[in-house]
Amino acid sequence: MDSKRTAKENGERARQKELKNNPGGSLRDGVDGGAGNGNMTDIAGDMGWKGMVLLIVLLIAGYVIYQLFFS
Repeated sequence: MDSKRTAKENGERARQKELKNNPGGSLRDGVDGGAGNGNMTDIAGDMGWKGMVLLIVLLIAGYVIYQLFFS
């Protein structure tokens, strides 16, 4: 069953292990913007291509609606 883990699961398992060994390290990751803790540095990788296309379409639609009402 261990061979079927995804890379994301392996990364999370390694992060949890590191957190147990070094609890102060997570504080520094939050300040430095370490990847994988829910910040915006890896948004495109987490969403996939469908989510990224949806985000772009929503941004364009929002801009068009904004221009219609405020111009």
